[in-house]
Order: sequence, then structure tokens, then C-alpha cells
Amino acid sequence: MSSVTESGAGWGDLLTRDRLGVTIVLAGGTALYAISSYVTASLLPTAIGEIGGARYLAWATTVFVVTSIVSSTLVGAMLAARGPVGSYLTGFGLFSIGTMICMVSPSMSLLLVGRAVQGLGGGLLMGLGYAVIHQAYPAALRARAAALVSAMWGVGTFVGPALGGVFAQLGPWRLAFGCLAVLTVSVGATVPIALRGTGRSGHAQRIPAVSLTLLMAAAALVSIAGVLPRGGWTAAGVVAALLVVAGFLAWERRAAVTVLPRLTFVKRSPLRWIYLTMVAVAIGISLENFVPLFAQELGGLAPLAAGFVGAAASLGWTLAQVVSAGAQRPSTVDRLRLAGPVVLAVGLTLTALTQIRHAGLSTLLVWVLCMMVAGAGIGLAWPHLSAAVMASSPDPAEAQQAAAAIGTVQLIATAFGAAISGVLVNLGEPSLLRSARFLELGLAAIAALGVAAALAAHHAAARTSSQWQPALTQS
Repeated sequence: MSSVTESGAGWGDLLTRDRLGVTIVLAGGTALYAISSYVTASLLPTAIGEIGGARYLAWATTVFVVTSIVSSTLVGAMLAARGPVGSYLTGFGLFSIGTMICMVSPSMSLLLVGRAVQGLGGGLLMGLGYAVIHQAYPAALRARAAALVSAMWGVGTFVGPALGGVFAQLGPWRLAFGCLAVLTVSVGATVPIALRGTGRSGHAQRIPAVSLTLLMAAAALVSIAGVLPRGGWTAAGVVAALLVVAGFLAWERRAAVTVLPRLTFVKRSPLRWIYLTMVAVAIGISLENFVPLFAQELGGLAPLAAGFVGAAASLGWTLAQVVSAGAQRPSTVDRLRLAGPVVLAVGLTLTALTQIRHAGLSTLLVWVLCMMVAGAGIGLAWPHLSAAVMASSPDPAEAQQAAAAIGTVQLIATAFGAAISGVLVNLGEPSLLRSARFLELGLAAIAALGVAAALAAHHAAARTSSQWQPALTQS
């Protein structure tokens, strides 16, 4: 591939002749996962009118999340066994099969099977999106590549609801899944050419069965907590899931076959704190799950307009990454990692303080700006947190395992964020205004914990020889 140096790296280097294909595959895989996450929410209320199964509506999300988290933990083993080409073909294949099952499902039970298969493929695509960055791009481009991959969530926020809403309103809801299947096959067809020359990476290892079981149980518990009647049961589900995660971490610390790299549990390593920072900032985007409701009930907006207000944080996230990912100077990158959770916490706090009943246009615009500030906090930090994970070990196999775990960390954070958001909203009932404020201030408090984790990572890196700023070398 063409040579890239620290001073010469730019966005255009992701789109050169020898990198365009891999960029499309990595970004396309994550975009398909994100679109699928949002399109189903728009489609299913219409679909159940034809296939029934209203009581199982929430499980369409639950099975998707659980199987995604499970398969994301297998990325390292898959890369070692099949390499990037075989791994991506497996991911796109499972995702397309699951999507087509959803398209032809005559009943909710079969649609849930389709969503489970979709999740298996989607979890692989999510994890591969970060793991292959480590192998396919030089260090100088990894922050930009990570920014592009994570920005696909912003694409999903807009495209998913629009695609689902259009077909749901027109009637032929199955065609939305058909369009998604066509996109999946189209991107998947480029894999053998785009990733040619890449080989197996990492060390072959047994499947971490115990860790996988514990993660699956935690994902199931937190997903079930999200569909239980709000109140004590929801809180109990979240607490139970946290206890299972604690058990997972205790097992990982001493197990021979693990999901997380061994470096995570080395006392002086900053890696654990980087992961915790990522969890804290990723949970912040859970605000988007409830913003459309707030915009409709407190702002009086129509559902379509309220949906786009809900995407304000993702827009801020995406725009901030465009600016942030180009930073190269170590001191600047260090400040961005610390500033991200700070800006997120400030944006969420300002959003809470500006929430009022019967908001007019000017107030709604202020909400949008505050949510964009919150999203910008994620965008400022995420590319450089991802790059720091990829540079956390001089051992290529361990560094790739660390990178593959980014997708798992993000998926777990998203699942917990949705459940915790439900608990916070419930605390404010019956006042929707109070619910909105509790949610935003609660998420701001979690972002503040991310500030503490980022500081801990900074100090841990300063005390050790571990690289905090990735080494920028020629490819």
C-alpha cells in the first residue's frame, strides 16, 4: 500500500486506489448493522398487523442484541482461523440470510429466528470493523478509519428510520428487508477483491466458552430488563446483569482462554481505563432512544420531525469526528481523550436544564444544539480511544485482540445504556418533564465517570512504557 506518514495522513488516504475497497467493506458492514438496528423499530408495528405476535415485539430487539454481543466475542478466533476475507464473508452471509428470513417470515416466531441470525452476522461485522483496521491501515490512519467506522452509526440513525418509515407507511414493509439484503450482498461481494492479500492473523485459540456464556447471560438479562414493566423489575434486571459482568471480569482475569486481552488486567496498564472510558461515552448516546418521545410530548412535534430531533446527538458525534480524527500531536490527542467525556457531560447537563413543557421553536433549537454538543463529546474522543486500544501492545496478536474487543465493548455499553435509560425515565414518572431531566442528568453523571476513567488511563500511561499515543510510522 502507499506510504503514509504522520504529517501527510489525510481523509483522502482512506480512499486511495489500494484502500478504497477495504474502507467500503469496513464502513459498509457497520452501516448495515446500524441501519438494521433502527429500521426494525419503524417496521414492526406495521408488520405485526400482518403476522401477529404483538406480545413478542420487544424480543425482536432482544435476540438481535444478545446474538450480536455473542458473535462479536468470536472475532479474534475467526480471524485466526479464516482470515479477514473468510471472516467478513461469514458475517455478511449470516446477516443477509437473517435479513431474508425476516423478509419472508409468515409469523413473529420465524421473524425472531431471522433477527437472531442477523445479530450473529452483525456482531461479527461490528467487531471486524475495528479489528481489521489494525491490520489494514498504518498507524497514522487508524484514528480516521475508526472515526469513519463509528460514524456509520450516524448514517444508521438517519437511514434506518427513514427506510423503515417509508415502507411501513406505503404498506410493503417486507421490501425494506429486501433492500437491506440487496445492500448486504452488494457490499459482501466486494470482500474477496477489497481484502485480497490479507492473511490470517492472531493466534488460533479455543472458543472462550465460559466467558461467552457469561456475556450471553449478561446481555440477555439487560435486554430483558429493557422489556420488563418499568420499576423495580427493571432495576433488578440491570443489577443482576452488572453482577454477571463482574463474574465475567473475574473469570477473564484468571482464565486461559479469554475475550479481552491479558493486558486488560495488568495492574499498570491503561487499557482497562480506556475501555471504561469508551463504555461511559457510548452509554451517553442512549439519550436518542427517548428524545423523539420528549420532542413530541414536550415540544409538540410531529413524529417524523421528532425522529430527526432524536438524531441530533449522532449528527454532533459524526461532525466532531471529522474534525477530531485528524489530530496527530500527542498532547492534542491526549486532551481530546480527556475532553470528550467532559463535553458529553456538559451537553447532557445543558439539555436537562433547558427542558421545559410546551417548548417553542427557539427552545427546540436550543435542545438540538445542546444534544449536538453532547454527541460532539463522543466524536472528539472515540477515534483516539480506538487508536489507543490498537496501540496498547507491541504484540500484534494481542493488539488485534484488543481492537476486536472494541465492538464487544460498544455493544455491551449500548445494551446497558438502553436499560439504564429506562430505569431513569421511570424514576421521573408520571411527569415526562421530570423523566427527561432524570435521564439527561443520569447520563451526564455516567459521562463524568468517563472523565475519571480517562484521567486514570492518562496517569497509568504516564507511569508505564505502554504507548498512549500510537506510534506513527510508514506503512
